[in-house]
Amino acid sequence: MAAARATAAPAGDGGPLLAVVHEDADLLVVDKPAGLVCHPSKAGPRSSLIGRVRLHLGDGATAHLINRLDRETSGLVLVAKTDPVARELRRLWETRQVEKEYVALVHGHVADDAGCIEAPLGKDTGSRVVIKDCVRPDGAAARTDYTVLQRQHLATADGRELPVTLLQVMPRTGRKHQIRIHLAHLGHPIVGDKLYGGCEDDYLALVEDRLTPEIVSRLVLRHHALHARAVRFTWRGGLRAFTCALPAWCPHDHAQDAGVASATAGAVPGRTSRHPASP
Repeated sequence: MAAARATAAPAGDGGPLLAVVHEDADLLVVDKPAGLVCHPSKAGPRSSLIGRVRLHLGDGATAHLINRLDRETSGLVLVAKTDPVARELRRLWETRQVEKEYVALVHGHVADDAGCIEAPLGKDTGSRVVIKDCVRPDGAAARTDYTVLQRQHLATADGRELPVTLLQVMPRTGRKHQIRIHLAHLGHPIVGDKLYGGCEDDYLALVEDRLTPEIVSRLVLRHHALHARAVRFTWRGGLRAFTCALPAWCPHDHAQDAGVASATAGAVPGRTSRHPASP
């Protein structure tokens, strides 16, 4: 497998522009870092993924984000370079012909080695956060499958021994914040999740730019531990499978290929689900 290629930044800007996993005439696949929003912001082109993509592709280029990740979620994002490619790929996502695999680090030791969470999701009308959803009987059907990869104790900066579980997660539907809500509903919220981890004021502190070192220490991680690891689909008569590097919070004694990103025409490395899933 080939290492991810970092695109050089424009003159005067610091740091790499993008971690490119794959690129051809039709498609750009990147590994989005945690903390970067997908949509344009007022802070300049480098402050969003789409802004960085446009800098990478150059003036006049077409760029359509096929899937999107939350600001704090890292991992694979696909970008179509033409309008027809965007229509074709979005149709695959909308009709659930795409298999996606995430890794997540959650609080506590998950009892079952594998399981399925089926719980309908809808707006959390009791929350101060407008974008927050929750499990509710009248919500839209949602299903998430998971497999335990490793149970361990995490040594925190303040001396705690935190029980955590590393999960492989396969969303079978594509509801907003689905994985995060379902794992919290299971009783195992994602480590570092400011919105669904039990104290939504942590999220408000983030958006209001008042996130203190004390809050980050309590959360354990600055960004929540959810990573879009792999995607697989059949398109134009062939299998497309992309895998990106595992994040620093992933226990590397489990993941022997940590730090590796690849694009292949074969199976996604690791255990993949048997049924197609939407993002």
